[in-house]
Amino acid sequence: MCLEATPPPSPSVTRRGVLAGAAALAGTVAVSGTAAAASPGTGADRSSGTPAGGDLVIRGGTLLDPATGEVTENAVVVIEGGTVRAAGREGVVTVPKGVEVLDAHGRWVLPGLVDAHIHLSTAAEARDAVRQGATSARSGSTTFYQDIAVRELARHSPALAPRLTAAGVFVTPDLGDTVLADPDLTPLVRLKDGVRSAEALRRVVEVNLARGADVIKTRVNERAGVPEQDPLAQVYSYEQLAEIVAAARRRGKGVLCHSYSEQGCHDAVTAGIRSLEHGAFVGERTLREMRRRGTYFTPTLSAIAGMIDSPNPILAERGRTYLPVLKRAVLAAHELGVPLAAGTDSSGGTVRPIGREVELMRAAGLSALDALRTATTGAARLLGVQHAVGRLTRGFTGDAILVTGDPLTDVTVLKQPVRVVRAGIAL
Repeated sequence: MCLEATPPPSPSVTRRGVLAGAAALAGTVAVSGTAAAASPGTGADRSSGTPAGGDLVIRGGTLLDPATGEVTENAVVVIEGGTVRAAGREGVVTVPKGVEVLDAHGRWVLPGLVDAHIHLSTAAEARDAVRQGATSARSGSTTFYQDIAVRELARHSPALAPRLTAAGVFVTPDLGDTVLADPDLTPLVRLKDGVRSAEALRRVVEVNLARGADVIKTRVNERAGVPEQDPLAQVYSYEQLAEIVAAARRRGKGVLCHSYSEQGCHDAVTAGIRSLEHGAFVGERTLREMRRRGTYFTPTLSAIAGMIDSPNPILAERGRTYLPVLKRAVLAAHELGVPLAAGTDSSGGTVRPIGREVELMRAAGLSALDALRTATTGAARLLGVQHAVGRLTRGFTGDAILVTGDPLTDVTVLKQPVRVVRAGIAL
């Protein structure tokens, strides 16, 4: 799977102008009305760039803490400046006066979900992700550094985008039009064999990091979502993957790796990647190595399941073949103690609900609570935000979803949140 081709942005947001472009994008989106911006008085300082955050009380719902499994009925969550100040049972938590109240009676209240593998290239996609409950996310790369701009958009106007860990551009043998993403990449077009030498691999990583990428994305296998490609064909060796990992580590960054074959998965994991993406045919030896190293597994079950309905017979057959294999791999990983993270691999303008990934984790054999953790506490640890994301307790970010029923009984309720709260702003 991974990444549809996207037209390049205007020159105003290329090269070092990404942050300024994101600020301009935030203003443009708010004015155009394509997404709801933070309401006046929510504490956002647009001129200084201070992250926006709202004041809100969520009152009367049933609060679920994914970390402990604890359920609190008739709960109150107090959010000030986008951060949870208190959460607990009504009568125990003091409700401040004059603050907007979101009535949650008859609803379950959970922390906002985390999509650990998504491709966000437009403001509309970012908005859709939030409104489907993904209040935090990790990019699986974009073609022209749009994800870095989306990350800055989220900092200026959190109601418009998830809190995003950006990956920049894909480290892949054939960059295609991505060589136009930055003038420092254009010399790579002369390479007869593509981005394969140690020098070329380091160049792409270094340009990504110079542009402000938080993580590095690469691949070891070809794509499953392209019928002309063989997903089991390996495109980078262990040595090439190790070069990418070393270049990222020199700047303190991790690597996520698109993978399918067992040999490819093993090479990627032993090269030192932070997380294995897709991984349909990952074997037990590699899973044991992942457990030893603490390598995460982001299986993107919903992306594989989505191929089943493809009008292309090759893709449909891949979906039917790969999905049960991947489900077995997910259950084996969980039983071995490999950390799991939920990711939809949404791209190309279609944003899948992160709740669908939780549903498929449950279908793979995880308990409802463990499936929910893959999109909350587990994914938060992968992104390095476990002290701020994945729970609704004091000091954590004020991101929440309200759903119609008990997710511990029926995880499908997560696919359609009835309300989303992003940094204390009710959407």
